[in-house]
Amino acid sequence: MSLRPIGRFLRPLVAALLTGYVLYRANPSAVLSAGARTDLRWIGLAISLVVLDRLLMAYRWIVLLCPIDAARRPPLLSVLRIFFVSTFAGTFLPASIGGDIVRAYSLAKLQVEPGQAVASVLMDRLLGVVSILVVGAAGVLLARTGDLASTRAITLSLLAGAGVSLCAASVIFSERAAILAEAIAIRMPVPAVRRIGSELTRATRAYGAHHGELALVLAGSIAVQVLRIAQAWCLGMSLGIAAPLSLYFGLIPLILLVMLLPVSINGIGTSQMGFVWFFGRAGVPGPQAFALSVLFVALGIVGNLPGGLLYAFGERPAKP
Repeated sequence: MSLRPIGRFLRPLVAALLTGYVLYRANPSAVLSAGARTDLRWIGLAISLVVLDRLLMAYRWIVLLCPIDAARRPPLLSVLRIFFVSTFAGTFLPASIGGDIVRAYSLAKLQVEPGQAVASVLMDRLLGVVSILVVGAAGVLLARTGDLASTRAITLSLLAGAGVSLCAASVIFSERAAILAEAIAIRMPVPAVRRIGSELTRATRAYGAHHGELALVLAGSIAVQVLRIAQAWCLGMSLGIAAPLSLYFGLIPLILLVMLLPVSINGIGTSQMGFVWFFGRAGVPGPQAFALSVLFVALGIVGNLPGGLLYAFGERPAKP
């Protein structure tokens, strides 16, 4: 029996169960009361920051197409359309992984080698995770809230993300790691997986000659995380949460790592759990933390809406 139908059923179920459980613990009437006092001026400021972070994310991916020969690179408008449409598709798929798959597949359809298409998305995701770790580590030091920096869950989250990032980075900058990764890929039982795995390893290794572009993308990724933290702070201010900006720098990167887990749809459920748990340890009441999590997810959906409009009404670019 295929696991795909089971996954399609389990992810919405996990999202619903987690959200329902956290909402029950937070007291639904208190959550509604907190949401009813929302200041729309702060919401408007948060939306303007979402526009900036989406533009920066699109630019980041365009830079990561640098290993593709200029003559074979798809037109800029086609690349932008793929990016925004894939972010919209990711709204309905597990975490951000589903959107990444849509983006890589769409790019490969524009006569880009599958390995190069997947490598560009993989590098985008890798540098995004690295930026979360960098901002999160700095934020934990800045927050100085109780035992926040010594919490085992926080430490393990940062170490796990660092380990995955280090393994992926070794393929880029280490010839031995690249050879090992390719050797593993060619031993896969499915021919298509062997071919794409081998192509992906070579394509990822190609970024080793583009240190400047990688540094630029990392800087852009850190800027995106700062914008997301600022968005969460604006949403918290709209709810009247009396917490300093430094606390958001310590907590939001960790919550973003939790939201990356591909166990629900668009981070629903995992985000509620993360916000209530982490902010609760900093003294924020559960109803306000839950309301903040709902606004944060909703803000992300608002940022994805332009991709939906492009998909519904935009012209589909011709293949080059």
